[in-house]
Amino acid sequence: MTTGVMEYRGVDTETGAEIFRMGPYKDSSNNLGEFLAVVHALAFLKQRNMHWPVYTDSKTALAWVRNKKAKTTVPRTAGNKPVFDLIHRAEEWLKNNAYPNRVLKWETKDWGEIEADFGRK
Repeated sequence: MTTGVMEYRGVDTETGAEIFRMGPYKDSSNNLGEFLAVVHALAFLKQRNMHWPVYTDSKTALAWVRNKKAKTTVPRTAGNKPVFDLIHRAEEWLKNNAYPNRVLKWETKDWGEIEADFGRK
């Protein structure tokens, strides 16, 4: 489902420090942001030879990363072309790269809201 403006970031779960931030992007969805954030984190960590786990609270993003394909229903618009360009890059990166990092479900019920979500839920 399209939610309008989307942005995403990576946050160090131990320190709360923001590692990267992208967006805002028009005509997008939270699941796309979660997917892009996970792939961005994996590429960032691989480039630095860091084996940290990567967390997301999105089961959908976990499935898309596992399948190396974002199966979104968000329609393409002129406003979200940059998002679809990033999705294409992310899918290609997943197809062409292995990574040692575990991609894990953030347990919101037990751990509270994930800091990368901007506290907007």
